[in-house]
Amino acid sequence: MAEQILQIENVDPKDLFGPNDKYLDKVKQLFPKLKIIARGDFVKVMGDEDEMDYFMNRFETLTMQLERNGRIDENIIEDIMMTATDHDLKQKMSESDVLVFGRNGLPIKAITANQKRMVSASEQKDMVFAIGPAGTGKTYTAVALAVRALKERQVRRIILTRPAVEADEHLGFLPGDLKDKLDPYLQPLYDALRDMIPSSKLDGYLEDHTIEIAPLAFMRGRTLDHAFVILDEAQNATRSQLKMFLTRMGRSAKFIITGDITQIDLPPKTPSGLPQAMEVLKDVKGIEFIMLDDKDVVRHKLVTDIINAYKRHHEEDSQEIDIQENIDNNSLNIQS
Repeated sequence: MAEQILQIENVDPKDLFGPNDKYLDKVKQLFPKLKIIARGDFVKVMGDEDEMDYFMNRFETLTMQLERNGRIDENIIEDIMMTATDHDLKQKMSESDVLVFGRNGLPIKAITANQKRMVSASEQKDMVFAIGPAGTGKTYTAVALAVRALKERQVRRIILTRPAVEADEHLGFLPGDLKDKLDPYLQPLYDALRDMIPSSKLDGYLEDHTIEIAPLAFMRGRTLDHAFVILDEAQNATRSQLKMFLTRMGRSAKFIITGDITQIDLPPKTPSGLPQAMEVLKDVKGIEFIMLDDKDVVRHKLVTDIINAYKRHHEEDSQEIDIQENIDNNSLNIQS
């Protein structure tokens, strides 16, 4: 009789074994010819060598599934433990469009056509620009992709950054130290992460810098290797800031840049770097631009109506400006 010992890593054994060892008992039922003993972080398996090798392979895959998605159940256990080959399992898992499982097992997935294009582009390209109005899920989808990459060990860390631009408010009047002043600008990133990672684990990631959230100015001089990096609110980066950020890209890195060119909060005489980057980089291989619109809005229906109303108003204003300029030019011609 052969014997092997497997150490459980990167997941909590209580989550793997289930309440009152419910999931462990299910595993034992599926392998009645093996003797399986669990003690703390270790699982001892005894029995026929071939069947035991098969079990160890399946059990490691089950552990990876828990680490990736944050949850398992008896159906998942049966699917994984009784799958004939890794190829069959990967094919089955790829049929799902779930990016990650969030708190309480809530599946997080790309919903709209352009969000799905974001996912596909990120899988194929190392740098993706996602441009569109508020509420289109740019940031949320980007963070979900980053969390998935971290869970699947495609990257070693996640770096999330935004320009700390004052939108009609002033940092100096906010209470607290520099971190306290900057955190409100980074809050949407914290909110997305808390939806996808349990609080205790997220706190650990933030403490050991596996996940780093920092203002754009803190990126200067760095090389971002083996990281999934998201620049949010890129429309509020100046031309020099955006160029600086894009050239931080290190080896084995993924970059997603999100922005809304209709909501630029920079001073009137300071041009945004995002429209320039869209023009300069449009033909660079390895970079893809995804343009989201009002059809991608996943917030309240009123958000779509608000976006369209402002769009119509902007078009009317532009027409009035053109008419006034024509009148002014005609007046000048007459006077001359």
